[in-house]
Amino acid sequence: MNKIRNLVITGGSGFIGTNLIEIALKKNLRVLNIDRLNYCSNSRKFNHRNYLFKKLDLTNGKKLNIVLKKFKPDAIINCAAESHVDRSINNPGIFVHSNIISILNILNFVKNYSKKIKLIHVSTDEVFGSLKNNKNKFDLKSKYDPKSPYSASKASSDFFVRSFGNTYNIDYVITNCSNNYGPYQYTEKLIPVVILSCIKKKKIPIYGKGRNIREWIFVKDHCEALIKILFKKKTKDTYLIGSNNEFSNVKIINFICEWFNENIDKTYNYKALKKFVVDRKGHDFRYALDYSQTSKDLNWFPRSNFNKTLILTIKFYLENFSKLKNIFPYEKKNSYPWK
Repeated sequence: MNKIRNLVITGGSGFIGTNLIEIALKKNLRVLNIDRLNYCSNSRKFNHRNYLFKKLDLTNGKKLNIVLKKFKPDAIINCAAESHVDRSINNPGIFVHSNIISILNILNFVKNYSKKIKLIHVSTDEVFGSLKNNKNKFDLKSKYDPKSPYSASKASSDFFVRSFGNTYNIDYVITNCSNNYGPYQYTEKLIPVVILSCIKKKKIPIYGKGRNIREWIFVKDHCEALIKILFKKKTKDTYLIGSNNEFSNVKIINFICEWFNENIDKTYNYKALKKFVVDRKGHDFRYALDYSQTSKDLNWFPRSNFNKTLILTIKFYLENFSKLKNIFPYEKKNSYPWK
């Protein structure tokens, strides 16, 4: 594999993508961010000599080929995806079109332009389905069993990557990661929803009884793993990226409510904002990843303390509450979710 200098990050204006760009620029990589700027993209700017941006929909294969040929990438990290499960339940066709056609166009470029390009495809733990409380974590031997249109579209894109690796001998790595959190996450995700509900003192919707369990990883830990994978010589491989931070949804919500009680308004009962609603269709009970092989191969471990980084995230939304419309300027609706 050639030395990596020119890096394309697709979906680079998203939550994970912007954090990844920040680290990549510190590594002195020349970065091209390709993003169509949809509703959940953020406005973070990178005033750096090695940073380039191109607004482009990845489903337009012809335009994508032109842009990539001009840039001459040594590697591509695909962070682009429609990722909200609720939206996939309401409109699965968008997820099929965006998540599958996009990766197919990237794969066709690599196949036709240069098989020496390293492709890292960022996927999710949700492709493995749902775990029971007493079951071992998902590992590298776990079978795919997607339960939602979102996870089905991601599973399909993973299979396309593997099939191109097998058929055309392209250099790829697939990463399956647990739930990310941190500053700049779009406001439809659980942790920002709870924080903003507490700020506004509005009801916090909780699916079912709130007992569903997720594993949470601070976004910078995830991105540091991706950068290590970028420079690892292994090919046609899979890495699971987890954290051991397993919590039920209601426990996360209680933590945030308690923090607000202690630090914002001691006279107000933030836990009274909890409102249990009808459960999500096909709601997976638990996700958790055995990332021991990743730690062994990469000498990587999640370094962040969950409580500290969750508080850091809470403070970000508190400090930037009045600026959220500027931070997420691409929402097309008249009514913003934090209003």
